[in-house]
Amino acid sequence: MTIRRFRSRAMALAATMLAAAPLALSPMVATPAHAIIVFDPTNYAQNVLTAARTLEQITHQITSLQNEAQMLINQAKNLASLPFSALQQIQQSVQKTQQLLQQAQGIAFNVQQIDQMFQQKYGNVSLSASDQQLVANARDRWKNTVGGLQDAMRVQAGVVGNIDSNRAQMSALVGQSQSATGALQAAQAGNQLLALQSQQLSDLVAVISANGRASALTDAERAAAAEQGREQRRRFLTPGSGYQPGNAQMFNKSN
Repeated sequence: MTIRRFRSRAMALAATMLAAAPLALSPMVATPAHAIIVFDPTNYAQNVLTAARTLEQITHQITSLQNEAQMLINQAKNLASLPFSALQQIQQSVQKTQQLLQQAQGIAFNVQQIDQMFQQKYGNVSLSASDQQLVANARDRWKNTVGGLQDAMRVQAGVVGNIDSNRAQMSALVGQSQSATGALQAAQAGNQLLALQSQQLSDLVAVISANGRASALTDAERAAAAEQGREQRRRFLTPGSGYQPGNAQMFNKSN
């Protein structure tokens, strides 16, 4: 009984294993060959290296485009014009000084007029001129001297009046130069500062010219007065015809 039970159990176990064997082997037999995934480390490394190089090239291209865009922005700034101009105010200051010089009294800043006036009023005293003419010429010379002194003071006052305007323009131009966004704006601000300096130099020349004119008129008047004084002294000392006696009637004769 014992041997039969053992054989029965062995046969049952074998039958169970044979029945289960097709189930365990079935997946291996049913799996197709193309579904098996094979990992190639070499190919994977090459793909990663290619992707990294491509990304690096794209990064360089983006950086290059950014640099070109910045260069265009800088060029636009360098070509931008200065939004401020003091030229009109500078020209107005120059015109004011010119008008004061053109309003010169008597002998103006004109070469032909100077030659003519000096020949008439400041040259050698004519021996045939009357005493009344000598006095009139001396008075004209005095008027020219006083007018020249007045003109010089008027020019000086006009130049002093330009100082406040020049100060405001200089402050504005320096501010524009310091806040310039490009080379063109800085150059234009510098050019306007040079124009302002030229206007100030022209004012200085005007003052020197007016003062020189007044001084020249004063010296010319003194020289002409000395020459006229010598002529008048000569006339006074020159012997005349003397006293000529004549008939004098003190009372009317009554008939």
